[in-house]
Amino acid sequence: MIFVMRIPLTKYGLPQVIAFPAIILVIMVTVYIAGTEAVMSPLTVSIVEVIMGTLLVWVLAFFRDPSREIPEGGNILVSPADGWITDIKVVEENDVIGPKALRIGIFLTIFDVHINRAPCAVKIEKITYKPGQYTNAMNPSSGRVNESNDIAMTRLNEPKDTLLVRQISGAIARRIVCKAAVGDDFACGQRFGMIKFGSRTELYLPARDSVKCNVKVGDKVKAGVTILAKYTE
Repeated sequence: MIFVMRIPLTKYGLPQVIAFPAIILVIMVTVYIAGTEAVMSPLTVSIVEVIMGTLLVWVLAFFRDPSREIPEGGNILVSPADGWITDIKVVEENDVIGPKALRIGIFLTIFDVHINRAPCAVKIEKITYKPGQYTNAMNPSSGRVNESNDIAMTRLNEPKDTLLVRQISGAIARRIVCKAAVGDDFACGQRFGMIKFGSRTELYLPARDSVKCNVKVGDKVKAGVTILAKYTE
């Protein structure tokens, strides 16, 4: 009996999720034929096939879209991305939130799930795309200079604060996908896009005593699952 493991793939990965595996399979078949015709040595064929097979698995895994069990509660803000918490800082974000905003930065490696999710039940208020550089997304300053996409949203539960999720391209990432539109409502943990091939995602929220950060620098987080902050009032 043959067991086939089904990998749930995101629709946001098109066309790469089709094109990249197809290219890899063509290379693998070409190398195999070259080996059978003695154009390449058996050792070279084996090495190339292993490398290409590993790359194929990684490409499919990169675009995986696993289901998530979203925690309940109108007072929580869940992570908008998988990855590692790299910085937690009070900053100015006058365009959306005001002079005192808490920024929680998340770095996504090429091995993380890259789906972005809503931090709570929200209505999308404004989306602003900014072209820019492609510096290392692990650096908190990359949010100011890199290509980015700002999604301003208002909580549907009380308090009806304005939040900001910033999708940021990294040194490898070259494509931000955002399927949200102004006026759309999203449930907590609902998917709205992704960043392809390594990136950074930031969550901005009002910095005040009634909002408690629930994570620390170095924590591993999961989109739609890990609670980043809680409203205490």
